[in-house]
Amino acid sequence: MSIHKADSHEEKKVLETELLKQLKARFPELEALLEKSDSHWHGEDMFYRFYHQSFKVYHLQSDTEAIVASLRDLLPGRKLNEDFMRIVDGGIGRKFEAEHNERWHEETRPILEAFFHARMMLQLAIKYAGELDSPPSMLPSGWAAVLYLYRLR
Repeated sequence: MSIHKADSHEEKKVLETELLKQLKARFPELEALLEKSDSHWHGEDMFYRFYHQSFKVYHLQSDTEAIVASLRDLLPGRKLNEDFMRIVDGGIGRKFEAEHNERWHEETRPILEAFFHARMMLQLAIKYAGELDSPPSMLPSGWAAVLYLYRLR
């Protein structure tokens, strides 16, 4: 299948069906990833680290990267949504430097924003993998957001 916006309606339906199939096949793995990202020492502690102004908030980037890699692997070769990737790219690959303390919000908020977007997409993908048996004709908002992630809307 092609990876550009000119996908036909039929190609998008085939890809949507494949996405749902992959989500169901990898459901336990995706749930474990979400559970890890929501756990005390990951999402919760890193969220606290932002307010504590601790360099440890930078560790959140690895969770974001793991989530994005898992989402990307559901439809290999398919480019993810440009807006999503712009947010993710802005919040990963950052290394702490002492002068970041002077610009704490500017340096660390993109890390949190990237994590929250990635985690929300993972949550929605899991939710609808559990609820849908086939691609719906009336799209729930959350499933529509997941389809936007894969450029299927």
